[in-house]
Amino acid sequence: MTEPSDAPIVIGWTEFVDLPEWDVKRLRAKVDTGARTSSLHVENIEELPRGFVRFDVVLHRKIRDRRIHVKAKISRRGRVRSSTGHQSQRLFVETVLRLGPIQKRIEISLVDREKMIHRMLLGRAALTGSILVDVDRRMTLDAKRKKKRRRAAK
Repeated sequence: MTEPSDAPIVIGWTEFVDLPEWDVKRLRAKVDTGARTSSLHVENIEELPRGFVRFDVVLHRKIRDRRIHVKAKISRRGRVRSSTGHQSQRLFVETVLRLGPIQKRIEISLVDREKMIHRMLLGRAALTGSILVDVDRRMTLDAKRKKKRRRAAK
């Protein structure tokens, strides 16, 4: 895994992330420093024998058939309190997160975020290390966006 250097990496309040072990690329994630754990919108959760779970990662809000089928080991079960105060029992799994130049193993809770704009929420535990969140910016690590901005400026 690659960890950040001493110089902090500045990210925006929303970024594209990859989950390479699951072949998920450019998933829109909202950074939430108020949440301890990260969460991911999934559907069709099915517990399997020997501590595994199968689910579908829904990649896009509007294009419902854009999904990836995943089988992962359950790392733990835990209670999570939402921002509205509602508590629920969730399954947690681990996978590799790629956020710009950073690649690290994180824990993710599986949840229905269908009504939410962002498919993934990045909590504090995933942001440990030399990462600074600039709440006035978004998609600071997106190379495609930067190229468009440079072309538009010329």
